[in-house]
Amino acid sequence: MTTIDSATVPALGYDELLAAITDPDGREILDPATGELVGRVHESTVEELDRALARAREKQPEWAAVPHAERSALLLRAADAVEASAAALAELLSREQGKPVHAGPNALFEVGGAVAWLRATASLALEPETLFDDESGSAVLSYDPIGVVGAISPWNWPMMISVWQIAPALRMGNTVVAKPSEYTPLSVLGLGHVLGQVLPEGVLTVVAGGREVGEALSKHPGVDKLMFTGSTATGKAIMRSAADSLTRLTLELGGNDAGIVLPDADPRAIAEGLFWGAFINTGQTCAALKRLYVHEDVYDAVCEALTEVAATMPMGEGRDEKNVLGPLQNRAQFEIVADLVEKARAGGGRVLLGGDPAEEQPGYFYPATLVADLDDGNPLVVEEQFGPALPIVRYSSVDEAVRMANRLDVGLGASVWGSDAEQVREVAARLQAGTVWINKHGAVDPRMPFGGIKSSGFGVEFGVEGLKALGVPKVIAS
Repeated sequence: MTTIDSATVPALGYDELLAAITDPDGREILDPATGELVGRVHESTVEELDRALARAREKQPEWAAVPHAERSALLLRAADAVEASAAALAELLSREQGKPVHAGPNALFEVGGAVAWLRATASLALEPETLFDDESGSAVLSYDPIGVVGAISPWNWPMMISVWQIAPALRMGNTVVAKPSEYTPLSVLGLGHVLGQVLPEGVLTVVAGGREVGEALSKHPGVDKLMFTGSTATGKAIMRSAADSLTRLTLELGGNDAGIVLPDADPRAIAEGLFWGAFINTGQTCAALKRLYVHEDVYDAVCEALTEVAATMPMGEGRDEKNVLGPLQNRAQFEIVADLVEKARAGGGRVLLGGDPAEEQPGYFYPATLVADLDDGNPLVVEEQFGPALPIVRYSSVDEAVRMANRLDVGLGASVWGSDAEQVREVAARLQAGTVWINKHGAVDPRMPFGGIKSSGFGVEFGVEGLKALGVPKVIAS
């Protein structure tokens, strides 16, 4: 089935890439920064999804028969292909999603993350494990492919999160049908086109479509495992849909990550880390810092230092190299952020920075906003804003901060900021989250498992544990 070509993977230009994935008669995709036309996307039907899943089912046994080493080599080759066309992919991503191309954690950063995850996933070892071998007998644990994997990705990190789903699924011998968000289909179609230069035909299919196609994929009897990143409400609906066919699930759902600044923290030393923990991708990140609890001893100093850092971060159209922040991706998200900031203001919040979007500016730009002196029950604290508005809450005791951080029914990530390593780790151990970072926030790594607890979902991605989640365990005992 596979022949690994040693020739250099061609670098695609932006116009060439866009032409390959655009349907002249398809739905318009507009730039969220300017409102300009990016391209047109073919809206697949449920019948087309059915055919894609049938092809994936047909190809899967042949793909599963390819040795692990050869599948890994193809993923490394796929990483080379993405890297070769990184400039075109980043421009497409910036124009469709809104994030800057060059400055800050940007579109090139996301494409580079896709490359890194492909290579890391290809390099992971998952050898059969001897559970015991003694006079009573022996037992060896290994993992077989699940079959056909459905992958539904969001609009905030469309390329990188798609790779988080696709790479381990393919590495384990599954075939994949990927459905991107209707807001960012071109980015994932472009990624799929580049990967298709290397991967065997039929092992990966990208099906762009609306809600009807997503719902059909989530309950399709031809899907053996579904991976979904998105809202908790949609995750619950997927669970209900998957019940009839017992489809296996990995759900990475909504987060409302808390950060706790301890009284011995150095405000100026941590200010930039706090900013990027909260405002990476203009706050449109599941595991971004979304609630900041600061001890009263350093509260004013942290507010001042964070405001100074945030005020230096330019926001604007993504192809302008000076900008580090872009627009919100869509009008609906802009309105959510604007509404929550107004509720914070009405609830007595003190706006330190931002809070007033320029009405004459095109695009969905909401300024980086810091709101201090909020009660822990304010909607901006309780509800996930998923945008560039950070509430800052004062606390008096560490016990109080931990209680506030843990009280919501979410648990994707959290962070603790301080100078005493032992105390920081003690507080981190008390927080209810799948990942707790120390003096940083949101730093995912392909070598360590990542996933949520409570309403933030279940199952893990990344690392060897993530590979295992894309297989079914088999014990051979003698």
